Amino acid sequence: MTDPLALHRSLLTLDTHIDIPWPDGPAFTAETTRRVDLPKMRRGHLAAGCFAAYIPQGRRTQDGHQAACERALAMLQAINAMAGAGARLCRSAEEIERAHGDAVVAVVPAVENGYAVGTDPARLQRFAALGARYLTLTHNGHNALADSAIPRADLGDAAEEHGGLSALGRQAIAELNRLGMLADVSHVSRQTMLDTAAASRSPIVATHSCVRALCDHPRNLDDGQLDVLRDVGGVVQITAVPQFLRPSGKAEAVTPGDFADHVDYAVRRIGIAHVGISSDFDGGGGFNGWRDAADSPAITAELLRRGYGADELAALWGGNFLRVLRRAERLAQ
Repeated sequence: MTDPLALHRSLLTLDTHIDIPWPDGPAFTAETTRRVDLPKMRRGHLAAGCFAAYIPQGRRTQDGHQAACERALAMLQAINAMAGAGARLCRSAEEIERAHGDAVVAVVPAVENGYAVGTDPARLQRFAALGARYLTLTHNGHNALADSAIPRADLGDAAEEHGGLSALGRQAIAELNRLGMLADVSHVSRQTMLDTAAASRSPIVATHSCVRALCDHPRNLDDGQLDVLRDVGGVVQITAVPQFLRPSGKAEAVTPGDFADHVDYAVRRIGIAHVGISSDFDGGGGFNGWRDAADSPAITAELLRRGYGADELAALWGGNFLRVLRRAERLAQ
C-alpha cells in the first residue's frame, strides 16, 4: 500500500495562489500566525508557492492608478525579499524545478488585479522585471482592462462595463504574451474569461477558482468555461475557499473531501492535464483539514484514497501549471 506522506514528500507541490500580509510585509522565515510561512511549508512539504501582490480595487483616477502601481511594486519587492536561507526566488518553470531538486522552497511572485496596470500596459514590464509570472486581470470590481465577476456598486460599477475585455485589456494580454507572463482569469466575468481565452496566444489559467456546477458562485467556472480552458491548453487550479466549494450556509462544513469533489468533477469534464491545486491561503482560503500549509499532505491523502496515482498527483500538484508556464515562456521567446 502506498504511504501517502512518502508520496507527498516526493512531489513537486506548487500552490498557485497565496496572499502576503500588507503593509507590514511577510515575516516569512519565522513561525507566524498566518497560514503560510517557511516553517509551515517545510512541515507540509510544500515545495513552491506563487505569492500574490494583491491590490484592492479603488477609484479609477490617475492618483488611484499610480498608488496601485506603487503598491504592486513594493509588494513584489517584499516577495523578492522572502528569498534567503531555505527559499529561492524563481522566475521560470526551470528555476522552480531546480529549486525543488536542491530542496529549497521556490518563491514565485505574481500580481493580483490589473488595477495596478492602470491605463498603461507597459507597467507589466516593471512587474515582470521583479519576477511576476502572472497577472490576475481583475479582483472584485471592474477595472480599465476588464469586467469582474463581482461588480462593485460602491465604486459605481454596472453589471457590465466593457462587455468582457476592453481594448486596453486586449493590449495588456498581448503584452503579457510578449513577456511570458500568464493571464489569470480568476475573478473575471464569464465574458472576460472567454475573451481572454480567444485573445491570448499562450494558455490561460484560473489560479484560484472552483466548479460552478457544484457551487453556484459567480467566482466559479461553469462547464462551458471549463471546456474553453481545456481547448486553449489552460488549467484551473481548484482552490480552498469554503464559499467557492459549498453553497452558502454550508461552508463551515468544508473538508478535503469537498475540495476533492471539485477536482474530480473538473478532471472528468476536461481531463487531468487541465486541473491543479491552490489554497488562496491568507486571502480567504482554508478549511477543516487544510487549515494552513502544514496540512498540505491531507490533500494528497484524500486524492490518493480516491484512486489518483503518483503521476496524476504530480500533474495536479504542479506539473500542469508548470507546463502552461513553460509554454508561455517559449512563446515569448
